[in-house]
Amino acid sequence: MTGQTLGHYGILEKIGAGGMGVVYRAHDERLDRDVALKVLPAGALADDAARRRFRKEALALAKLAHPNIGMIFDFDTQDGVDFLAMEYVAGQSLAQKLNAGSLPEKETLALGAQVAAALEEAHEQGVVHRDLKPGNILITPKGQAKVLDFGLAKLLQPQGGAEATQTFTETQGVAGTLPYMAPEQLRGEALDARTDIYALGCVLYEMATGRRVFAEDSAPRLTDAILHGAPVGPRAISGRISLQLEAIILKCLEKDPEHRYQSAKEISVDLRRLASPTAASAAATKPAPGAAAWIKAGIGAAVGTVAVIILVAVLNIGGWRNRLQGRASTPRIESLAVLPLENLSRDPEQEYFADGMTESLITELSKIRALRVISRTSVMQYKGARKPLPQIARELGVDGVIEGSVQRAGNRVRVTAQLLHAATDRHLWAESYERDLRDVLSLESEVAQAIANEIKVKLTPQEQARLSSGVRQVNPEAYDAYLRGRYYQYMRTEEGLKRSVEYFEQAVAKDPASALAYAGLADSYSLLGNHGFLSPQQASPKAEAAALKALAMDDTLAEAHTALAFVKTNYDWDFSTAEREFKRAIELNPGYPRAHSLYAAYLGGHGRFDEALAEIKRALELDPLSLYDNTNLGWYLHKARRYDEAISQFQMTLEMDPNLLQAHLWVGQVYESKEMYGEAIAEFQKAIGLDGGSPPSLAALAHAYAVSGKRGQALSLLSRLKELELSKQEYVSAYDLAVIHTGLGDKDQAFKSLERAYEQRDGWMAFWLKTDPRLDPLRADQRFASLLRRIGLPP
Repeated sequence: MTGQTLGHYGILEKIGAGGMGVVYRAHDERLDRDVALKVLPAGALADDAARRRFRKEALALAKLAHPNIGMIFDFDTQDGVDFLAMEYVAGQSLAQKLNAGSLPEKETLALGAQVAAALEEAHEQGVVHRDLKPGNILITPKGQAKVLDFGLAKLLQPQGGAEATQTFTETQGVAGTLPYMAPEQLRGEALDARTDIYALGCVLYEMATGRRVFAEDSAPRLTDAILHGAPVGPRAISGRISLQLEAIILKCLEKDPEHRYQSAKEISVDLRRLASPTAASAAATKPAPGAAAWIKAGIGAAVGTVAVIILVAVLNIGGWRNRLQGRASTPRIESLAVLPLENLSRDPEQEYFADGMTESLITELSKIRALRVISRTSVMQYKGARKPLPQIARELGVDGVIEGSVQRAGNRVRVTAQLLHAATDRHLWAESYERDLRDVLSLESEVAQAIANEIKVKLTPQEQARLSSGVRQVNPEAYDAYLRGRYYQYMRTEEGLKRSVEYFEQAVAKDPASALAYAGLADSYSLLGNHGFLSPQQASPKAEAAALKALAMDDTLAEAHTALAFVKTNYDWDFSTAEREFKRAIELNPGYPRAHSLYAAYLGGHGRFDEALAEIKRALELDPLSLYDNTNLGWYLHKARRYDEAISQFQMTLEMDPNLLQAHLWVGQVYESKEMYGEAIAEFQKAIGLDGGSPPSLAALAHAYAVSGKRGQALSLLSRLKELELSKQEYVSAYDLAVIHTGLGDKDQAFKSLERAYEQRDGWMAFWLKTDPRLDPLRADQRFASLLRRIGLPP
């Protein structure tokens, strides 16, 4: 098919083939980028009903976005030929790489951890790969693993009864590739994430030894070996393989799914732990038992350490109780990081609870004005990490670290916490607390007060009174739903935010007096609107109503004041009330980074850039690893016309996460402002590759085409956006359309779109209109001044 065209894809060369189709490198003429085009086998989709089913499922798979997952962009049919457009990844497959033999253990661990991370992301979205193998893993020249074809084995599975496997490479009726199939897959049983974990064990085995797990040369014998045979231990093939890696691989290859790792996250943690220098050193000096015993020993040692600390403190051995109580010199601590509390229940379903308790403790401590407390977003990046505490403290810029655990049994909660001086790794204090879940708020307050007393931080009378006063009991079911809502809210995806709304609504249904749940509901609706998942009219009134209900119950909630301030800014355009609410939120909780971050957006929208930069930098002091706020700092520098500083900031942010959508979009705008159109277009195309072509990304690319002289391509994208707007399949911002018309030099159409944005209460009007460099051609027009005046923005 080389040289032919399918849809708007020009086929350049064949790059691969398999049972699920032939793959070509093709050029997307519409978006000016290369893609991998998978042409499905003839007859794979029997009729239009099958195509509709496949398209629906394929578009669902297209929502998988992760640095280690090859993305699906599109599915279409032309002249009876069905094809998928996917991310084109330069490099070689793992299968090709393994033709040269086994890999060093360090490389096996690095690639294995990346593949496990891809599986973890997919499993969280309810997607099981079903056909993980070296041929479906691409390795880029920089050593990044990209897992391809998630879920396609199931989609292309013949409809009807399963038939016996006939070949090594592909199956008939059973989705998968025989040498990498789990026993339950061969038996036709229900599959889940653990099926992929078996396949990952096969891949790890092959990377470590250079051989497949079972070497039988016929399908019947291979099937029997998978169902009944025991794999040869990797160390019997190569003595260079560590005992720990062998144990990890063999645990993945257990016949019974119950005996394998139960989640990709578990194996990811073990692979990264073994890859760390401290683990490598321990492996060289002390033989390890099987993976299960190894992990159990590590947990036992940690629990034992906490027990010894508490015993020493109680008995005052060597005078340590005096030191822990401050009778000896206590290091000065003015900043803290609360590391993610460990989930001692070992039930992955309880991770939301441990994360929620971590955030609640952070919130309690962050209300102390004299103490700088790192926010949840930054500390959660250390979940499962095995870095030395002094290193974590340096990375976060803190004096002290709180670490500990949480265990829930029914409606009983136990929290163990210990305080460490970061620079010296010295234990200063440790304590355990156990309460009924109804008293969880009192527990959180008590832990915060104990920590404040220990580090002798100066409390205001109001702070002392708040920590000492009684806290109302909660409805256990309502509080549980609230924590689940916050857990899904932090995913920041459309599905995650909508699930968070469901849980917050459950919480307020079970406890109508839950101000926290109403504040969470306000945040979720604000985020749904801000990310374009709902229109302003759908999201903002609900966010405002929820915020007002929260404040009617508890006027001291900084989260609710912040949510209300945001709606007053981007929807009501009631700027005086908005600024008052922002200041009230910061007064109540000076350590709440979202209040500083959104206040910075308010100030930036008014052209008050010095103040905006001061607020966003304060947010980053509290949340230094926040990709959102690091990106926003670049945004304000751009709007202040400090272009080179903005580019430098965006480049630094993209080093933290090369796949950060918003950073690609906004650095592209800076390149536009500097008339570096080639660089701008490249950034917008990367953004489209990441989000599959959302309206904001398409609009950004259309404007870049317009101002760079590629008028035809700009008009084509503009037409596509208008079709989306009319179909109401996705929310298309009239503000974005106005920007495109401005780039095309059509001022009248630009003002018509801006008037529609005004009527729709488009949020970008408050945050962008006054300062957006792309609208500079309109500023001398009296219609622009009138628009600013009607919105309430200063001229």
